[in-house]
Amino acid sequence: MDDLKILVVDDESRMRKLVKDFLAKDGYIVIEAEDGQQALDAFYADKDISLIILDVMMPKRDGWEVCREIRQNSRVPIIMLTAKAEERDELLGFELGVDEYISKPFSPKILAARVSAILRRTNSGAGNQVMEVGGIVINKVAHSVTVDGKEVDLSYKEFELLTYFFENKGVALSREKILNNVWNYDYFGDARTIDTHVKKLRGKLGDKGEMIKTIWGMGYKFED
Repeated sequence: MDDLKILVVDDESRMRKLVKDFLAKDGYIVIEAEDGQQALDAFYADKDISLIILDVMMPKRDGWEVCREIRQNSRVPIIMLTAKAEERDELLGFELGVDEYISKPFSPKILAARVSAILRRTNSGAGNQVMEVGGIVINKVAHSVTVDGKEVDLSYKEFELLTYFFENKGVALSREKILNNVWNYDYFGDARTIDTHVKKLRGKLGDKGEMIKTIWGMGYKFED
């Protein structure tokens, strides 16, 4: 993971330093921003940023605004770091395309582990890894999805979820199993996170979204 750049955005210098120190131990290059406008300026100035850790409550432009604008231009993974812990705030983050959501106070070691897991999956896999089912094509290297030849804009976690469904076509998957394999860490939330992502994924896939079947009381199954 050496030389990968992470943008850390928080108006508290103490919090930025805490996060930076832990990420630097893992060999990441950390870029700091203390408000939303600085975050956007830094993002547009450096095209090599691999991941963004973004606070919500900040001066000038808050985290929601920053996330919304970045998502119009990029699918770079975003971890929302915030003191807000209400369900509606978490759901809003996912609606805007946030890939992970961590509430303060948090364990820096857990944050570093989540960063590592995201970047490991983002940068893994060489070669032409292309999968196709029923008109949906996933290119794991390009991190792109097309439906009947038309590109579909998915968030990082939506892409991972669809890929997992592809790799387990025809298999009934419990919500617990999906959490363990797609989120790949000890998740502190609940199954509603999966349901929210599935709902958004179905909507983006259009008619093809019906390929994701609900298994009541258990989870989901993907089949054409």
